[in-house]
Amino acid sequence: MIPIALLLCGALAACNAAAPSRAPPAGYDFPALAGCVVDTADLLPPAIEAQLAARIANAEAQSKHQFVVVTVNSLGGKSIEDYGRALGNWWGIGRKGGDDSVLLIVAPNEHKARIEVADGLTKALTDQEAGIIMDDTILPRFRDQHMADGIVAGSNAILREITE
Repeated sequence: MIPIALLLCGALAACNAAAPSRAPPAGYDFPALAGCVVDTADLLPPAIEAQLAARIANAEAQSKHQFVVVTVNSLGGKSIEDYGRALGNWWGIGRKGGDDSVLLIVAPNEHKARIEVADGLTKALTDQEAGIIMDDTILPRFRDQHMADGIVAGSNAILREITE
């Protein structure tokens, strides 16, 4: 992802960020960047969402790497790969010049999930490691209808990789 703007979550905050002032790319309908956790599909109970946002903010304060969890009701007919790259670019997450961000994208209505890792973090979180997190941590919980648990467990695994 190409960083366009700077987003800093701030320790123990709910990840304050300004929404981009431009329209999303043609054919895309993106949620507003409202923090480190953007749960537009309402998969997380409010208390769990707040705890996860605080955990992500703390990790960002230490590592400076940016991580956003986003759930959407629809990918708008796009592949999750294209949607994730376009969303990360439009939001402009990742430090300017560092390209060091991660998105965990969940689209439950389309039964899709993806960990989108920017180039600047591929040494800390390789495609293989992201695949293992999806296959061993997130997807089994999703299959058991435990969406929130899958998101939290997957997020914790991602945080371990990008902060160590």
